[in-house]
This record gives sequence, C-alpha cells and structure tokens, in this order.
Amino acid sequence: MKVAVYCGSRSGNDPLYADKARELGDYLGRNGIELVFGGGHVGLMGVVADAVLAAGGRVHGVIPEHLRDRELAHSGLTELHVVKNMHERKALMADLADGFVALPGGIGTLEELFEAWTWGQLGLHHKPCAIYNVNGFFDPLLAMAQTMEQAGFLKQQYIDMLIQADQPDTLHRAFLHYQSPGEKWS
Repeated sequence: MKVAVYCGSRSGNDPLYADKARELGDYLGRNGIELVFGGGHVGLMGVVADAVLAAGGRVHGVIPEHLRDRELAHSGLTELHVVKNMHERKALMADLADGFVALPGGIGTLEELFEAWTWGQLGLHHKPCAIYNVNGFFDPLLAMAQTMEQAGFLKQQYIDMLIQADQPDTLHRAFLHYQSPGEKWS
C-alpha cells in the first residue's frame, strides 16, 4: 500500500504537530506502507519522511523543478520524481497513491486535500481520503462541511467519506475497510 501524505512545509507552533507526524511516519515504515509525499525536507513533510525512512520504509517524493532548484528537495529518499509544476505533482501523487491523508498544514495542504476529496466525490478515484486531526486542527473544516450540508450544497455521505483519525492504527484500519460512497452524479 502507498499512502499520499499532504502536510505543512512548516512545522507549526506546537511540537505536537511534529510529534504526530513522526508517529504516523514511524507507523507507516514499520508496517510496510510506502509514503508518497511532496518531496521536501522542510516542515512536517521532512518529519514524516524521515520517520518512515528511519523505520525502514520506502519514500517516494514528488517535487516541482522550482522547489528542487531552491534546494528544498529531500536528499535521502527511496525515489524522487522531479516534475514541471504543481499540477503535475498532484497528478503523479494521486496516480502513485492508494489513499490520501492530510496532516496539519496551510493552504497548499488544504488545496491538495480538497482535490483528492473532490475527485473521490466525483468518482474519479475510489481511494480513501482522510484527515489526521491532530488536537482538533481540522475541527473548523468539519464544521464548515456541516454548514455546507445544512445549506444544501453537500450531501452527508460525502462528508462521511472523509476519514477522521488521530492515531495511526485507526487510520490504517479505516483505509483497509474503506468503501467508496459512489459517484456524485450516478
């Protein structure tokens, strides 16, 4: 299994974010779950990749040329794909991964999460999509999704398809038992 992890290129202001990224990376590596990620050595991206590698796991990075050229690429990966732009990065990560999980991060993390979640809703893939809800980080997002449902813009089944976990084993079990809700327009 390969899991794409979307997360911050910064570590945040609470050490818990890095601790939980490290915990997840260690779990992935020890359980033979390969990491697909943005290819950087900075922030939570670097933390999770280093943890997978330290646990003996395989790590596949996907980084755009402009970020590699700024010397942000992780140098110790199993495999590093260099692509032309962010669009190619997201497409290749989606192709390589069997599922997606977002850790805390900024707008880039949200953009990646929303794309994977939307593609699942539209039936473009049938892969699990999750949030790793460290210390309630994604609670405001979940509240916004409920507002969208109450306003008639989002069906509850598409909120429910987004796996919520804050422990690696819980996330893993949810991925193994995931069932796609079906396509939006079917």
